[in-house]
Amino acid sequence: MQTTDKKSGRKGLIAVIALIVLIAAFALAYTLLSPSASEGSKTLTIQVIDDNGETTSYTVKTDAEYLRQAMDETDGLTYEGTESEYGMYVETVNGITADYNTDGAYWAFYVDGEYCNYGIDSQPVNDGEVYTIEYTVYTY
Repeated sequence: MQTTDKKSGRKGLIAVIALIVLIAAFALAYTLLSPSASEGSKTLTIQVIDDNGETTSYTVKTDAEYLRQAMDETDGLTYEGTESEYGMYVETVNGITADYNTDGAYWAFYVDGEYCNYGIDSQPVNDGEVYTIEYTVYTY
């Protein structure tokens, strides 16, 4: 009877070792073959239309998920604003301040020509899209 117990124990040990080797092989294959993000995997355009109607365009290669991150990575683009519980309210772009309380001016954001439904902190960015930041005056 002891011989049978030893054989069962060896078979169990061999099965556990084989399982561990198999899991390690799958983990290694997944690590080597899984897709990985490369720097600048998305290319997008950010356009700024200032208070004189002049357009400045920027091409950005980024891995950013949201517009604010992409804006932070854009050479030559500057912006400032007020933080709130809803994210940043952009007041100044490239040194030009839009003051809604003074003259109804604000910075409007568009994605491929459509008005953004989200703020810059939650607006997703996708490869090939054009983001427009336009100085806009609300007329009553």
